Amino acid sequence: MSEIKENVIIGIDLAGTPKNPTGWALWKNKTIFACHLHSNNEIIRNSTTQKPTLIAIDAPLSLPAKGMMRKADLQMHKLGYPVFPPRFPAMEKLTIRAMEISQKIIKDGFDIIEVHPTSTRKALKMPRKDWNKMQKIFLNMGLEGDVKNRKLSPHELDAVTAALTGYLHLNRKTQSIGNAKEGYIIIPLESDWRHIQL
Repeated sequence: MSEIKENVIIGIDLAGTPKNPTGWALWKNKTIFACHLHSNNEIIRNSTTQKPTLIAIDAPLSLPAKGMMRKADLQMHKLGYPVFPPRFPAMEKLTIRAMEISQKIIKDGFDIIEVHPTSTRKALKMPRKDWNKMQKIFLNMGLEGDVKNRKLSPHELDAVTAALTGYLHLNRKTQSIGNAKEGYIIIPLESDWRHIQL
């Protein structure tokens, strides 16, 4: 378990366009550094220079082979985790951006997973959109750094949630929804956040 705690995890709440802020969080030894980034190059550079064990990104990393939804999206809906399909007009731009960023990150030799913070919070019995309560929960879980020092934005808190999903994934406490052909969405095994040992 101590080996996992030394790992560096990046959480990214990707915006559909560089004009809007992307939430970015670095998780290292339970200490969080969070910020807003904009350009693809900024996101890639800040992520890869940290030599992360894992990068968890809140955005579809693939398009469906046909139709509006991938197998992962259909399965998520059946499980009660509604996600927006990658082919929705507002989502397609985000998906294409996420694919471009992830391909460069993978080319640099880093592992990346697709996550969905709202579903993570549902699986862990956290509030979905109560940002103040969410930040207090992260403090109660034992996270430090920016979570402790200042009020984080919704984008930053989504990025921290993405990083938490990455942490649980490294600890084999997640499930992979989807298939190899169209890609997987990683969500935590259902439990209560109060039972998570960081």
